[in-house]
Amino acid sequence: MNRITRICFAAATALVLAVAARAEPAIINRARAYIGPDATLANLRSIHYVGQLTTRDSSMPAGPVSIEIIFQKPDQQRIVATSSNGIEMTGLNGYEAWQRVQDPNDSSAWRLTLLGKEQIKRLRANTWENLAFFRGLERLGGRIEDQGPATVEGVKTQKIAFIHEPEIVFYRYFDLATGRLVRTETESGGVIREEGEMMVDGVRFPKKLITSSKNSEGKEVTVSIEFDTITLNEKFPDDLFAVPALSSK
Repeated sequence: MNRITRICFAAATALVLAVAARAEPAIINRARAYIGPDATLANLRSIHYVGQLTTRDSSMPAGPVSIEIIFQKPDQQRIVATSSNGIEMTGLNGYEAWQRVQDPNDSSAWRLTLLGKEQIKRLRANTWENLAFFRGLERLGGRIEDQGPATVEGVKTQKIAFIHEPEIVFYRYFDLATGRLVRTETESGGVIREEGEMMVDGVRFPKKLITSSKNSEGKEVTVSIEFDTITLNEKFPDDLFAVPALSSK
């Protein structure tokens, strides 16, 4: 490589790095720092939530619902919701996703549904959103778009769109002063708020998640999940996320 070629190569490399640096809004660094040390977030492999779910939707169980949620890099997810009405499991394993519903009093009474392409895309996006801590979406073919300042609940925020696909978008509002996530909206009009906090191994998590959306009748539905425990970096076997065998109980 001659001197001119080396100079051009170095200049091109510097330009690529500069463009990459500009591509990420400055608020992302602040948002990550608010949650925990950057190295800790980068090395986090799994999150395991256990808690209780409550809802104001009359179509869902009125009694207590225990919930367990597992996210594991790069693209595995498992949710188990247990109530007196049934045990509902949803799983994602790469590009496969499924849902299994079982009678809590009869392990032989269950049905298994394989989820479709669009549902798989949404589960994959949700898994990334929970494990990536706002950085690296471009590597998956998505993009991050800075949509400017906005005042939310009296707080001055920066609105950032995390665009996985045109029909899968998370709009997140970060406090300009601290980087705290104030509110999340989805492309379908859902709103997610966080309340309280739990510190786990130096990482800040919300104590409660509150999701508001509209049902098919146009009525507002509110679902709250309050976490009892959060555990980081457990190693879960692949078969926990894989499509259950038809003979499984």
